[in-house]
Amino acid sequence: MQEARLYEKLADDRVRCHLCAHECLIADGKRGICRVRENRGGTLYTLVYGRTIAKHVDPVEKKPLYHFYPGSRTYSIAAPGCNFRCQWCQNSDISQMPRERDVIGGQDMSPAEVVDAARRTRCRSVAYTYTEPTIFFEYAYDTARLAAEAGLANIYVTNGYMTAEMMDACHPYLDAANVDLKAFRDETYREYVGARLEPVLDSLRKMKQLGVWVEVTTLVIPGVNDDPVELRDAARFIAQELGPETPWHISRFFPAYQMSDVPPTPFETLQQAQEMGREEGLRYIYIGNVPGDGNTFCHHCGRLLIRRADYQILEDHVRPDGRCAYCNTPLDGVGMSGQGAAPRSLLP
Repeated sequence: MQEARLYEKLADDRVRCHLCAHECLIADGKRGICRVRENRGGTLYTLVYGRTIAKHVDPVEKKPLYHFYPGSRTYSIAAPGCNFRCQWCQNSDISQMPRERDVIGGQDMSPAEVVDAARRTRCRSVAYTYTEPTIFFEYAYDTARLAAEAGLANIYVTNGYMTAEMMDACHPYLDAANVDLKAFRDETYREYVGARLEPVLDSLRKMKQLGVWVEVTTLVIPGVNDDPVELRDAARFIAQELGPETPWHISRFFPAYQMSDVPPTPFETLQQAQEMGREEGLRYIYIGNVPGDGNTFCHHCGRLLIRRADYQILEDHVRPDGRCAYCNTPLDGVGMSGQGAAPRSLLP
């Protein structure tokens, strides 16, 4: 165990955690909502430091990040636990492990070992993903610092439910984030997730202000968040408050976890959301969990710039200076320089 960061000690051996927007008040001997931060005698400890429950080498597009060093590899790690309880969670076996089984699994892997593995596998970045990186902040922070020193970028795949204090702490080493905007109604967050909407919106605004490259994902679930008015409101927020250059990934839902009886999202719903995003001014809108819909087009001339299949880049028409090969318009993102028509390799 390691003493946690971002908390305050209170009377009667209680503590207040300031890591995520729940800001749990935790009595002696108890744990927070995430179930991986425990108060022992008035000191808050993280129970997941160095506890890696998953590790993989992934295409960065799988996060999904389509405008952050496209075609590169990222070394992905996760620790068990989450501060949400999404009824559709596709990684519930590890995210809900501490809550449902009172188990904190995983293998010991130090920050230095993570960075060494990322370098050995020729990754361009380290991604904190699969579960919620906020709840293993201390582990992610130490790893990210070493990764940055080694010339690697750092990525959060997150629900965005962190405090501004946490964002300020991790910002020097955080380069990109894909944030799940799970709905655009507070009542949906409260009923299905056990959280609130506004802190997520605040985190998105904060990331943009800090200069973190942000892409947004919305899993569109029938009967939960697929109302056209709600989807348009989400698109308008992204375009107006985060900027039209912010990619929006609209993903198709498939039955999972506690929502195994809900049918997959109709493709027409996703197409309608994509069109609304365009009408609101978004430049890059991707339909996820659907084969053949991961292509990037120039927002000015409309020509195909990057053609993808199974997270691999098959066709590339981005100039070495990051501009459209046809009309010279800059392509928004980080590390977007291409190789003309030649496919990019999965190398740093």
